Amino acid sequence: MYLPNADTWVAENNGQVIGFIALIGSEVGAIFVQPFFQGAGVGWALMNKAQELHGNLEVEVFKDNPIGRKFYSSYGFEYLEEKHHEPTGKQVLRLKFTKQEPLAQH
Repeated sequence: MYLPNADTWVAENNGQVIGFIALIGSEVGAIFVQPFFQGAGVGWALMNKAQELHGNLEVEVFKDNPIGRKFYSSYGFEYLEEKHHEPTGKQVLRLKFTKQEPLAQH
């Protein structure tokens, strides 16, 4: 049900998929980068594509996911709310990004 409703963009290196971002409208449903390529700007490039397509973005990230939270914070996402995630019983943070010029990796 999820994938047919999502627009998915991939990042490739020498013909191999090294990351992807799945969007449902302006909602970031998922973003993944292979561990070897993390920190190389792949996530930023995927997020820049999402911003180019949709402008303002929103995402939910688990509160106990420090890597994801750091990534979204460094990209410019801001806190909206914290809520309970029923399927897992864990807390999630809802974040928003307000469109600006595409960012360069820091």
